[in-house]
Amino acid sequence: MTTRSDTRHSALHGGTHISLAHGNGGKRMRELIDQIFVRHLTNDLLDPNADAAILPPLPPGSLPALTSDGFTVDPLEFPGGDIGSLAIHGTVNDLAVSGAEPLYIALNSFIEEGFEIERLDRVVASIAAAARAACVRVVTGDTKVLRKGEGGGLYLATTGLGFRRPDIVLGLDRILPGDRIIASGPIGDHGTAILLARRQFGLTGDLQSDCTSVLPLARALLARPGLRFMRDPTRGGLASVSHEIVRHTGLSVRLFESNVPIRNEVQAVCEMLGYNPLYLACEGRIVAVVDPASVQDAVHALRQLDAGRDAAEIGVVGEDDPYVLLETELGGERLVEELDSDPLPRIC
Repeated sequence: MTTRSDTRHSALHGGTHISLAHGNGGKRMRELIDQIFVRHLTNDLLDPNADAAILPPLPPGSLPALTSDGFTVDPLEFPGGDIGSLAIHGTVNDLAVSGAEPLYIALNSFIEEGFEIERLDRVVASIAAAARAACVRVVTGDTKVLRKGEGGGLYLATTGLGFRRPDIVLGLDRILPGDRIIASGPIGDHGTAILLARRQFGLTGDLQSDCTSVLPLARALLARPGLRFMRDPTRGGLASVSHEIVRHTGLSVRLFESNVPIRNEVQAVCEMLGYNPLYLACEGRIVAVVDPASVQDAVHALRQLDAGRDAAEIGVVGEDDPYVLLETELGGERLVEELDSDPLPRIC
């Protein structure tokens, strides 16, 4: 397997943009895979000439953990990340909040005809950097080229494989009345960063997406007793995770507005445009439920990590009728309805 990075653009002799020939299974497709994907993603398990990756056995006694996801973010590159890093982090995070250790990722790319090859090279380099940072390997995948007008430039789909120790048991069914809810950091950063990057409302800002791996945060929580449940609040944000808890437990969730960490920039944008930060996506946060005796220790453990320095206890699970209630800073109460419309499509 060779890299030939100094000749990659001349090797892709179809020009500077993706053509339908790059997806025809022939010479140009092979060159695209070798000079872009394999060049960045090469590892000891990635064999571009094989139809499947043959993986080592999982640790004895462990349980396989499998997840699948798709990514259609617009714009493809945004402050704090791009669709490539988002795909890796999103897949890793789904495994991490399930209590699993991520190991391998399968990557499928759907590239629109006319997409810039140089831009694709940047995205795949970002995929490789995010995978290295999370200590996972991209071991197999597929590439398709869509006709111009049939795609949003680039779509990615992933499957992630990891393992979970048999002594780790998490789930919505473990949540009890009185349990506390924790957020590992400020909410709504990703959704607001994407909104600003689109420049649809004449707004600009320096806010960065929180797109990153939550694996260190998950490990910190798993190392302590009392953990019931974890979720990464992506589409639908904190509000949707809260409604998921209510729906599956039949209990209530009370959020404390004064405790929910929200950046001033996020709050300002939401006030100007009429968005509610509780519904905005995060891509590097954990919402966790822990028992009352463990909440202080759990928050302290998260705050020892740079990504968790703003962690806070933000709510409680109650025995009232099943609803999500926000206790406002002024001492009032407001129902948090379940998300119905899609105020910000193609967010992740």
